[in-house]
Amino acid sequence: MLKKVFLIFGIIFSVHILALTLLNPYGPTILPVSFITNGEIGRHLEVSFWRTPEEAVASIKVGKADFYILPITLGANLYSKEFDIVLLGVHEWKVFYMVGKQEISDLKDLKGKTIYCAHTRGTVVDVLLRYILEEAGLNPDIDVIISYAQPNEIVSLFKAGKIEYAALPEPFVTMITSSKSGKIVLDFQKEWSKSTGLLERIPIAGLFTTKSFLKNHSLEAEYAELALWVSTEEMNKRKEEAVDAALKILKMPKSVLINSLSRMVFYYIPISKCKKDVEKFLKVLHEKYPEGVQKLPDDGFYWIK
Repeated sequence: MLKKVFLIFGIIFSVHILALTLLNPYGPTILPVSFITNGEIGRHLEVSFWRTPEEAVASIKVGKADFYILPITLGANLYSKEFDIVLLGVHEWKVFYMVGKQEISDLKDLKGKTIYCAHTRGTVVDVLLRYILEEAGLNPDIDVIISYAQPNEIVSLFKAGKIEYAALPEPFVTMITSSKSGKIVLDFQKEWSKSTGLLERIPIAGLFTTKSFLKNHSLEAEYAELALWVSTEEMNKRKEEAVDAALKILKMPKSVLINSLSRMVFYYIPISKCKKDVEKFLKVLHEKYPEGVQKLPDDGFYWIK
């Protein structure tokens, strides 16, 4: 049914829709766009990939794409730096975990430990890690050493026995647990819910564009939204097909990606229907860890149709 809705939309507006580009992270968020990358959904939408936040920011500066999948915190921080960027909706809600060599009975057990964190300082997982440590009474960078590396490097170091704890997104968590070199010791989504009283989900990443693009291309924005929504819903219904499509881009065992889906949650919600979730998320992080979310965005950050 969803594909039929999208097909009808595409036929009606195919004469008017431009050739569009979407810049997507290289990692688990390939799964929700897998039916776009394989050509089944959104034939007007071409997907390319960024591997680091710095690469994503550089691409936005030069206008490399029409649409961007970004972490919500990165988007908010760019907006506060007067980047021409606006949030259309959220589609990633659960993906972060901490793995360890052994269980921890209390977060204070992490005092004096080194935790490796995916990517760089200021990413969503880094901000959440620091927030959760502070909530447990630990001072990040004093009570705990936080080091940074790319997820694949962290997995290799963990398997080699050189890392004791790591904060990672799926499917890199499953790469470690499936090798028996480590186990999940912390669910970031559960910790977030416990500390805030909010739902056990986090508005992690979503669909962005620029206000200058929206000014003349609101139809294309609706097309991109619908494409992401339909592709994400198809992923949830046809997981093995989504994995097969994603593996043409991602290089990892199929079993790892399949198993990791049980700990990832994707579903697209337009910002008009989840603005409060995002505002609460950013507000809590800004209050508890202002270095991670420097300034709360105003209403101009959100595309409310």
